[in-house]
Amino acid sequence: QVRLVESGGGLVQAGGSLRLSCAASGSIFSINTMDWYRQAPGKQRELVARITSTDATTYADSVKGRFTISRDSAKNTVYLQMNSLKPEDTAVYTCAAGIFRSRTSYGNYGGQGTQVTVSS
Repeated sequence: QVRLVESGGGLVQAGGSLRLSCAASGSIFSINTMDWYRQAPGKQRELVARITSTDATTYADSVKGRFTISRDSAKNTVYLQMNSLKPEDTAVYTCAAGIFRSRTSYGNYGGQGTQVTVSS
């Protein structure tokens, strides 16, 4: 069994910062790509940032220059540093990962999400 648990969400004023964490636990052989998604009420789910096993990163245009994704492979944890937050960043943020449970067993897993609310 594999679990992803997010933390670090909350309420912040516009212009402020938050750091989200997502820790994977359970039967893990290795982790491939780790992603942060977000979904605001009435909007489609959006891929915010992605980091590969070689630490290559990609970002949604809406967060480039403000958000930074990173990972600690030893801790099976991915982070999302969010700076210069805007009210439009308000959403439930969820992490997802491609995880090998063994050399031949691979699956995509997601967490429950953490709420980020940015007040104006």
